[in-house]
Amino acid sequence: MNTFFSIVVPVYNRPEEIRELLESLQEQDFQKDFEVVIVEDGSSQSSEEVVNRFQGKLNISYYFKENSGPGDSRNFGMQHAKGNYFIILDSDCILPKQYLSEVDKELTREFVHCFGGPDAADDSFTTIQKAINYVMTSFLTTGGIRGGKKGVGKFQPRSFNMGISKEAFEKAGGFGRIHPGEDPDLTFRIWKAGFETRLFPEAFVYHKRRIDWNKFYIQVNKFGMVRPILNKWHPGTAKPTYWFPTLFMLGLIVALALFFVGLGLPLMLYAFYFLVLFLDALIKSKSLIVALLSIFALMIQFTGYGIGFFKSTMLLNFSNKKPEELFPKLFFKKK
Repeated sequence: MNTFFSIVVPVYNRPEEIRELLESLQEQDFQKDFEVVIVEDGSSQSSEEVVNRFQGKLNISYYFKENSGPGDSRNFGMQHAKGNYFIILDSDCILPKQYLSEVDKELTREFVHCFGGPDAADDSFTTIQKAINYVMTSFLTTGGIRGGKKGVGKFQPRSFNMGISKEAFEKAGGFGRIHPGEDPDLTFRIWKAGFETRLFPEAFVYHKRRIDWNKFYIQVNKFGMVRPILNKWHPGTAKPTYWFPTLFMLGLIVALALFFVGLGLPLMLYAFYFLVLFLDALIKSKSLIVALLSIFALMIQFTGYGIGFFKSTMLLNFSNKKPEELFPKLFFKKK
C-alpha cells in the first residue's frame, strides 16, 4: 500500500505544546511528503497564530470547531485529512527525528491497519514528569501497556501515539464520546471489524504529561471508572488483572493491620515490591529523586485507579442506569 500520512492533533488551550510538537515534526528525517491537521477543540487560548508560523515549512492545515472532546476532534481531523493513513498524536508529545521513518519502515515491512507506539521520558522533563512516565509505562506497574508491551495478548494502541488506516477508521466508525477510554473502545471495534493491531516498538514519542499530582490522581481515577464500562460494552475483553490496583491497595491496608498485631510477613512482601520498583526506577532514570517519587506516583496511581474501578464496577452491576447516566462527566455530549 502506498501510504500518505496525515498527522491529526486535537488541541485544547495549549498553544505552546503545539509549537513544540510542530518543531519536532519540522525536524523529521522522513523523506516523503506528509500533512499535519490541527483541530482546535473550542479553545479559549487559540493555537492559530502558532500554527501560522509553520505555514510554508510544513504541509499544515488548521481547523477550529466547537468543543466536543478529543475523540470527536480526532474524527473531525481524519474526515478533513487528505491522507490514506492517519497518525494520531496528543498535543503534549514531542517526536524524535526518526519517528515517521520508523513508522514507514514498519508498515513497509509488514502492513497493519492500526498500530501503537510507546512513550518515553525526555531528559528535559521535570522529575515529576519522569516519575509519572515511569509508573505509566513500567511493566512492574501497568504491565508495560504504554511503554512497549510485547507478546502478552493483543496490543491495544493508545491515542497519544496511534496510527489507523482510512479504511479501518471508516469501517470501525472512529472514536466514541467516552473520555478517557475512547482509544481502547476504538481498538475493540477495529478488531471486531476484522483488522489487526500491532506495536511499533521504535516509533516512540516523548509524552510530557503536563499534570501535577492532583491532576494525575483525577486522571487515573477516571481510567479506573472507564474500564468496567468498556468491559460491559465489549464482553470478552475483561481481564482479572484489571482488579490488581484495587486488590493491591486493599492488601496493603490488611498488611498494615496485621503488622500492628504482630504479623509482619505480608508487609515485608510489600516492602520487597517497593524496593524492586525503586531499584528499577533508579536504574532506568539514573536519578534518586525520580526513583523515590516513582513510589509516591505508584501509590497515587493504584489508589486512584483502584477506587475508580471498584466504584464503577459496583454501580454498573447494582444499578439499572446506563453508564452515561451514572458517569456523565466521562462522556461528551453529542453535537
